Amino acid sequence: MARPVFLVTGNDLAPQALALLGDFDIVYAGKTPTEQDIVALCRQHQPVAIIVRYSKVGAAAMDAAPGLKVISKHGSGTDTIDKVAASARGIAVVAAVGANAAAVAEQALALLLACAKSVVPLNARMHAGHWDKATHKSLELEGRTVGVVGLGAIGQRFARAADALGMRVLGFDPYASALPAFITPADLATIWREADAISLHCPLTADNAHLLNAQTLAACKRGVILVNTARGGLIDEAALLAAVQS
Repeated sequence: MARPVFLVTGNDLAPQALALLGDFDIVYAGKTPTEQDIVALCRQHQPVAIIVRYSKVGAAAMDAAPGLKVISKHGSGTDTIDKVAASARGIAVVAAVGANAAAVAEQALALLLACAKSVVPLNARMHAGHWDKATHKSLELEGRTVGVVGLGAIGQRFARAADALGMRVLGFDPYASALPAFITPADLATIWREADAISLHCPLTADNAHLLNAQTLAACKRGVILVNTARGGLIDEAALLAAVQS
């Protein structure tokens, strides 16, 4: 009798995860699978579960695998899964909320520091034979204000690190409660107006798509640092490019 199949929309899983799946056959979709690739693999292998790393899983993939029971996001954001279609077919959708909180918060902090200290352009200049010590002035973060949008596990970890750097932390999350003392609750208008840096840590929904757009970017400080380790759809990229070039 064939063993049940787990389909992974990526090219690997951690050894610890594989150790838990010894009773299943694992099928990998590769590094950059398309939605059509996933549909074809569902039709071919009839998975009982899909672990979503990359690409999207929609109704067509679900219909191609009638025995599909659960779709699990390898991370916290489930916007790449058609949850309405899954619910209509009795398929559970779950996510590993908080599992990557430390990694993402650290990455956001690294990006903030890289921008404040001009790490990328200065590295390129040094490799080109220039030494800009006498002319370059970096931005000191101590005493500056950072606005954190989304105060789940990742947002709060990032906020704690920013506080440790001596930054004033403003936070917005309509669903958060009992925030730690180092986060000052603020509305979005206050964050746009007062923050020297903004870090996004919220899920992408129909209500907050293009949260950063021409209007909200215009309300921000000139030279504000924007870090987005959440979802690209939170930002209107055309408006962002126009703001950067202005």
